[in-house]
Amino acid sequence: MIIVKITDHSIWMSGHACRKSSDGIDRACAAVSALTCNLINSLRDLTEDHILTLESSGKAIIEWEQLSEKGKLLVDSWFLGLTDINREYNCITFL
Repeated sequence: MIIVKITDHSIWMSGHACRKSSDGIDRACAAVSALTCNLINSLRDLTEDHILTLESSGKAIIEWEQLSEKGKLLVDSWFLGLTDINREYNCITFL
């Protein structure tokens, strides 16, 4: 299970989807990872927001003091993607 905690100044994620298919690929985990990497890159490259990140296997932390409107839109888009993945795979707990 992936645990996601979103606050006014951070996103904390930990865990794995544990939804491997018969071919051994965990598409849910890969999708969540791709969306999260894209969020980090987009916040850095498409906004002037200052973020701090920590990324490792099964863990991601993104912190900020203040997000611009662009930054907030990117986080909202990321969240919509996660909810769609969760609807399909039931692998995320939002705190």
